[in-house]
Amino acid sequence: MSQQVGRVDTLFLHESGDDFLVVVERDGERVFRAVLELKETDAGPRPAKFRVKRSSSEEPRDPSQFVELARRASRIRISQQTSKHRRKELQEMLDGYQLEALVVRTCRYCASDGRYSPITEETAIKTDREFICPDCAKRELERELDFSASGRLTGAAQDRLEDLLLETQDLDRISNLLSGGLDPDLTKFDTVSATTDEVDLVETSTLDLHPELQRRVEDRFDTLLPVQSLAVDNGLFEERDQLVVSATATGKTLVGELPGIDRALKGDGKLLFLVPLVALANQKHEDFEERYGDVLDVTIRVGASRINDDGNRFDPNADVVVGTYEGIDHALRTGKDLGDVGTVVIDEIHTLKEEERGHRLDGLISRLKYYNERRQRRRESYDGAQYVYLSATVGNPESLAARLRATLIEFEERPVPIERHVTFADGREKPDIINKLVRREFDSKSSKGYRGQTIVFTNSRRRCHEISRKLEYDAAPYHAGLDYGQRKRVERQFGDQDLAAVVTTAALAAGVDFPASQVIFDSLAMGIEWLSVQEFEQMLGRAGRPDYHDQGKVYLLVEPDCVYHNSMEMTEDEVAFKLLKGEMEDVLTHYDETAAAEETLANVVVAGKRAKRLNDRMVGDVPTKHAIGKLLQWEFIDGFEPTPLGRAVCRHFLSPKDAFRILDCIRSGTDPYDLVAEMELQDEF
Repeated sequence: MSQQVGRVDTLFLHESGDDFLVVVERDGERVFRAVLELKETDAGPRPAKFRVKRSSSEEPRDPSQFVELARRASRIRISQQTSKHRRKELQEMLDGYQLEALVVRTCRYCASDGRYSPITEETAIKTDREFICPDCAKRELERELDFSASGRLTGAAQDRLEDLLLETQDLDRISNLLSGGLDPDLTKFDTVSATTDEVDLVETSTLDLHPELQRRVEDRFDTLLPVQSLAVDNGLFEERDQLVVSATATGKTLVGELPGIDRALKGDGKLLFLVPLVALANQKHEDFEERYGDVLDVTIRVGASRINDDGNRFDPNADVVVGTYEGIDHALRTGKDLGDVGTVVIDEIHTLKEEERGHRLDGLISRLKYYNERRQRRRESYDGAQYVYLSATVGNPESLAARLRATLIEFEERPVPIERHVTFADGREKPDIINKLVRREFDSKSSKGYRGQTIVFTNSRRRCHEISRKLEYDAAPYHAGLDYGQRKRVERQFGDQDLAAVVTTAALAAGVDFPASQVIFDSLAMGIEWLSVQEFEQMLGRAGRPDYHDQGKVYLLVEPDCVYHNSMEMTEDEVAFKLLKGEMEDVLTHYDETAAAEETLANVVVAGKRAKRLNDRMVGDVPTKHAIGKLLQWEFIDGFEPTPLGRAVCRHFLSPKDAFRILDCIRSGTDPYDLVAEMELQDEF
């Protein structure tokens, strides 16, 4: 046998029941395995039986062949996992042949499988009060994942867990993480540091504002915040259009508020403050009413006005108009007179990149500019409008500012650091984990005396209620399905620290303005679409306010191998690390045939033959000729005049597909309620 085996680099001995497992290696590869049985003799322990293992069988060999192999071996190693008594027995046997052996720590899993796998303090992985090698630990981790999460980790998620495994050298701790454990040393992905750019702050006493506004500003602040100071230094009060990009809670809103209120008080035109959501419009309306309602008329115009346009709550002659994009666009599409507009503030300008709503915001901006320019030509006393665009998250600020013809004000400060954490759990485990996180956060207080409060983002209204019901501490759902009074009650309770958490939909992320210290992602989807990096950054930026908290915390609860709809190409664990490591997407409006037709029709309704000019200055590239051809074909326009059908389609923000569906139902005599139900079902699918 020795001639067959040739050179022996390592002969490895490991206790296996009443016998010893023998592994012979050459060049790091196993040559064969065998079983050695010892017997006690007058000279001490000696080989009694030696059997070479072949697949599932064993071939008896002369025990002297073991001794010959041992003498040929460059080194003999005895597993430390062998009991002290049996190790002594082996040592005595080898001493009898004047053979030396070292006792080494080895992987028991490898040894049991007939492999020699030495481990050191640097490589040993602890599990079940013993130590195994990294390769076996990784295989055990995969088996644990299959058992606990009914799926397999992919890509970056598996790399992340394997890195943690090697870092901690503790398989049990990583297994606990897979079961929703909240060990902060393991869940922590990174810390986004607080940053402060050096900016010369503008003293409020140096501002040349309307006396009433000057007094109020000086009562509130001695100096402006950095981003506000940058805006002032770059022509904010010289009526320059500006794109302001800065993190949440850095004071962007005041950049639009100051010139808008100043001009309104001076009689130089009203302030239009535009936001994407009704909930946010209501909040801003209340803020302006409380702050300036005694000296200015404040009104609100939201999208619901297009359905029941009875003028309720909306006063077109007011000094300050807070509106949703759709509410103001509807006023333009229906020829409402908005009077002289001095300042237009468009919050959440990154909405331009959204597939469903981006083109409507793009069109609205162009139509507003057309309205104000036409009014300026007709009224010598009117100087036109200044435009201030606000966003916390823009991947291409320079090019977007150029497309908007605005001065870029970019400020990179993050007021407080944010810890970002990742833990793995299936959908059933997530509410329990959320409960632990909410409880732990609410039981803590910042150095400023505020209890920790949480925003939980999920992907459906039903899930909002499900999670909020399962939380031990007081919590409330918050979504677009609640009426205005219900939402205001939740906002007030959260502001008074009577609620430990609000559970809201990702779709309302832009409209949530709660001073939370912690953000939890129950899901990384918005409806049936994965979050974009921009949306994700916008949402996690809600964690931590400089006046309330010392730091923000963000938890991603990730279900391995999970998708929320069969159209999703990636799984939640893949998406998690894409979002954490991803680069911000560019803000640019893309036009398909439907979007191009809808905005071109609205521009024809508002501007007639000048519609092409409106199209040409939009952020996205609109295929105008093709859109005009389609509108003519569909009989939505006649030349450059809208037909009654086209005007109705425009007034109600209908896509061509929805318009034709309604026409088909009307022509076939479908009951209106059935028509609405059919459209809802079509949207569902």
